[in-house]
Amino acid sequence: MDQGIARIRGACGHDCPDTCGWIVDVQGEVATRLRGDPSHPFTRGTLCAKVNHYLERVYHTDRVLHPLKRVGPKGDTRFVRVSWDEALADIASRWKAIVAQSGAEAILPYSSAGVQGIIQEASLDRRLLGSMGCSALDRTICGAVAAAGLSATIGTGSGIDPESIVHSRYIVLWGTNTIVTNLHYWPYVREARRRGAKLVVVDPIRTRTAAEADWHLAIKPSSDAALALAMMHVMVRDGLVDTAYVTQHTVGYDALVHRVREYSPEAVSPLAGVSADEIERFAREYATTQPSLIRPLIGIEHHRNGAMQFRTLACLPALSGAWRHRGGGLARSTHALHFAALAMDRVLMPEVYRPGVRTLNMRDLGKNLCDDSLRPPVRALMLYGSNPMVSMPNQSRIEKGLRREDLFTVVHDLFLTETARFADYLLPATSQIEHLDLSPAWGHLYLALNRPAIPARGESVCNTELFRRLAAALGRTEPWLSESDESMIRAALGSGHPWLEGITYERLWEEGHVRLRCPDDWRPFANGGFPTRSGKTELWSDALNEAGLDPLPSAGDIAVGQGLQLITGKALHFLNSSYGHIDRHRRGEGELPIEIHADDALERGLQPGEVVRVWNERGEVRAVCRISDRVRPGVAWMPYGGLTDAAGRRRSVNILTAEEPTDWGGGSGLYDARVEVGAVTG
Repeated sequence: MDQGIARIRGACGHDCPDTCGWIVDVQGEVATRLRGDPSHPFTRGTLCAKVNHYLERVYHTDRVLHPLKRVGPKGDTRFVRVSWDEALADIASRWKAIVAQSGAEAILPYSSAGVQGIIQEASLDRRLLGSMGCSALDRTICGAVAAAGLSATIGTGSGIDPESIVHSRYIVLWGTNTIVTNLHYWPYVREARRRGAKLVVVDPIRTRTAAEADWHLAIKPSSDAALALAMMHVMVRDGLVDTAYVTQHTVGYDALVHRVREYSPEAVSPLAGVSADEIERFAREYATTQPSLIRPLIGIEHHRNGAMQFRTLACLPALSGAWRHRGGGLARSTHALHFAALAMDRVLMPEVYRPGVRTLNMRDLGKNLCDDSLRPPVRALMLYGSNPMVSMPNQSRIEKGLRREDLFTVVHDLFLTETARFADYLLPATSQIEHLDLSPAWGHLYLALNRPAIPARGESVCNTELFRRLAAALGRTEPWLSESDESMIRAALGSGHPWLEGITYERLWEEGHVRLRCPDDWRPFANGGFPTRSGKTELWSDALNEAGLDPLPSAGDIAVGQGLQLITGKALHFLNSSYGHIDRHRRGEGELPIEIHADDALERGLQPGEVVRVWNERGEVRAVCRISDRVRPGVAWMPYGGLTDAAGRRRSVNILTAEEPTDWGGGSGLYDARVEVGAVTG
């Protein structure tokens, strides 16, 4: 070790399946270098283009380091510095008055995965606000719909160990741009291909991943379930079903056979936008090449039929018998595996929450803030780990709600975000290298401890310390509201689950990360044992039937409408709004673009490089027109996050999306938004 340099292991806290291990070099109390941990089997010493420069975020001159109080009109960003004591006393006083006048449900906590670890993301905040009886928040914008759809078929939102993909011989990356959004998984895909696997990508956009595939099926958006049903049609018709597996480990096969008769390749071809011959070939290759693996992440859940799309995909590995084979089946989020092993109830303490409180969906923030009939109305917002002005639909309505002078808004963040502009108090938050956390991953099985590498800068505090201080200001004295982060981590690790055997706080402190003690050749459903009511893959679902939903897989509500269907995606250098203030990342993305097909550009008389209006009934942005064969006719693509549009305004693509619910699971049909694109006039 270099003289005077400490090397501290931690883990990236961004909402990403990779949950990379990193090492921070510290000299004195200053972090001088941050890099990927070479000893982490998934990270392999590399970080993504965003996080490579994380220290620029930590030490950026625009970072909020002291409590700030609004002194001008909402949105004008006029704040003055105040002490923590002053801020906490005023917040507590305002909250007490609101509770006395309107009840605690008038206070809405609003958070998401801005810092993804079990302690800083959700622990003391849930204990305090839940025990107060504040409105509960349905945090289902991302991942929940996929989990609900898969669970309706196989009883879980998870699947096999993603690393076992190296044993697969037919890989379907379905609605996921792995190279951009799951970068550290790509070496496993490459290794599988080196061993002879074929790679198929199903995606409406020719992403970087699709361009690298052996075969790209550029389907129409929201037609994924229809395509899967057509595959089942071929498998049933041609005798390609693993009859023994289906007989032993599924329920409802005969009803499914009857259903898939409707979905011949010829019938589905115009729905999916691919030829009947391609569907036939895809079905036969998938069914006859084992081990076959379907890898969906979250792309296809952002449609009105999102849950049904995942439910339908989950039927395929049972019909093909792929679950039997190492590297076969379906691999999605591993969060459920981590959370099943950890003592999560010990962290969250749901037993202290006040029962019967209302739940508001995070998707509907703008609607709820502007709803005059809501009783009680939302009178106070507590925002942390989230920037809904960028990440939630219908940005204009959210802004209208946040501008309410009678709404008391507290934001805890590192920067003056698009949402924080409307705060009454902006409280300084720690960065990931300044606090302690336990970091499970949703893309692999390595559990990591994030050690604080430097003292908190300025007067910033982590989420847990914020809620300790708020509890004290409110006069709360229960010991479980002041529990230390280390104590909660030790409790989470103390579940007694066999997958945590030998994984202690001390070991994680020294090693940084440890793989859950999952068996090396783990095939969870090789012999059935699905966590469903029946213990089998439920091709027919009694639970859905009882809920008044279609008990069988179906195509669901395939999006149709006028204009272009707007699909958004993550950009290489830009992560939502977390790096938007850093010049390096702004240069990496430039002005807000929109990609459309040449046929759609010709129809509208548009030229490449032209500044265009992109609009619908909810709002308008200006973008630079890019004519591209990455998108199919009828589809437009724009990057997700807050960027500067071609009129020089900070705009999120979510100015164009609606609070569109999905079929079940609570998410949003963001990708079913329709837009028109035209020349700028006047």
